[in-house]
Amino acid sequence: MKFQYGDAWLSQQQAYEWSRKLANSVTSVEDISRPGQAQRVVTPQNIAAVEAIVLENRRVTQNDIAACLKIGHGSAHRIVHDVLEFHKASSRWVPRQLTPELRERHVDTCEELLRHFEREGDGFLARIVTGDETWVHLHQPETKRASNEWRHSSSPKPKKFRTEPSAGKVMLTLFWDEKGVILFA
Repeated sequence: MKFQYGDAWLSQQQAYEWSRKLANSVTSVEDISRPGQAQRVVTPQNIAAVEAIVLENRRVTQNDIAACLKIGHGSAHRIVHDVLEFHKASSRWVPRQLTPELRERHVDTCEELLRHFEREGDGFLARIVTGDETWVHLHQPETKRASNEWRHSSSPKPKKFRTEPSAGKVMLTLFWDEKGVILFA
């Protein structure tokens, strides 16, 4: 038979399996339904429910979605990632939100410094001493993982502005030049 049917012939293991089934009076080659067989949960109703949950709370976890809808974690993952095409995006820290006037002032200052450098060269850079002061807060900011939100791939990345916490703080003043820190207090 192997010669007659070639690679389409059953392997020896498959022949033994069918022989056992025929001995037990199994004559159908169709897959029989059995308890515990997976049900289809990626339905339009579940997709709409998952989207509503995510849009209501963008920090919800896949485990929370699965528990809320009584579906498996894998099904929740498939709906969120493959069907709705959401992905987790972390906020990135930005120092502060600049107004258009402040941005314009920064650009003007940079252009003026560039003109000085073009006239005087490296000697100008050697004479620059700059300083800054900032409040150093005594608190723990929210972690990147805690700030994750579900976003579409076309959505803009979320931003998080630094807030003034109610915990203690100290003023740090720092001066430096091209060689490094000169003074801090």
